[in-house]
Amino acid sequence: MTPTISIVTTVYNRERYVGAAIESILNQTRRDFELLIWDDGSTDGSLEIARNYAALDPRIRVIAAEHQRYVPSLKAAFAATTGSYIGSVDSDDLLAPTALEETAAILDAHPEVGMVYTDHHVINENGQDRGLGARCYIPYSKDRMLVDFMTFHFRLLRRCVYDQVGGLDESFEQSEDYDLCLRLSEVTAIYHVQKPLYYYRRHAGNMSNQRQEALQWGYRASLKALKRRGLDKRYQLELLDTDQLLLRRKETLKN
Repeated sequence: MTPTISIVTTVYNRERYVGAAIESILNQTRRDFELLIWDDGSTDGSLEIARNYAALDPRIRVIAAEHQRYVPSLKAAFAATTGSYIGSVDSDDLLAPTALEETAAILDAHPEVGMVYTDHHVINENGQDRGLGARCYIPYSKDRMLVDFMTFHFRLLRRCVYDQVGGLDESFEQSEDYDLCLRLSEVTAIYHVQKPLYYYRRHAGNMSNQRQEALQWGYRASLKALKRRGLDKRYQLELLDTDQLLLRRKETLKN
């Protein structure tokens, strides 16, 4: 029987964390899901760990692929799944036990909602809780999303809406999820579950030593959204020295 929910985890050299990520997904209170683990050409023991779990649980599939960029891997992984609802869990993060149950319940009950997202806790490399993520305090708004990325983790989407907007844009090297959420916000209702159901791990391997590059990609996503929404004639977007985006109304030229 086709599972209702498809979760994907892309892995590249995360042998230290991937087992815990997989177990957090398998421990979900809602059971009608498949887990696709897409190994992006790992050179450590990540693939073996994934295959060991797959041998124990028929809901898990593993695809071993050649190494490519993260965004094409994630897009290909989504395309290889079958569920009506889709989501992803990073291979170094953790999903709270009721995350699928609580997010899928919103999609089940509200057909007008195309995406549900939750709050998240930040944890360190040893799994110690560092508190609620800063983005969780930003209330959702389609307009405010032009300058603030509040729909961070965890997200569960209707596949039909994901397909409607064309899925992930492979031209983005970073901030691809920001770009996707901006496009989703333009075609569907988005629901915020104000409860931390995801654990985002910060460690040396994912600390942004490319922060400026990520900000530039986010700036690009916002500019594209501004143009799609027909707001570029009235507003201009600025990337400030404080690493913030600012939306300004353009001054009308006087004769």
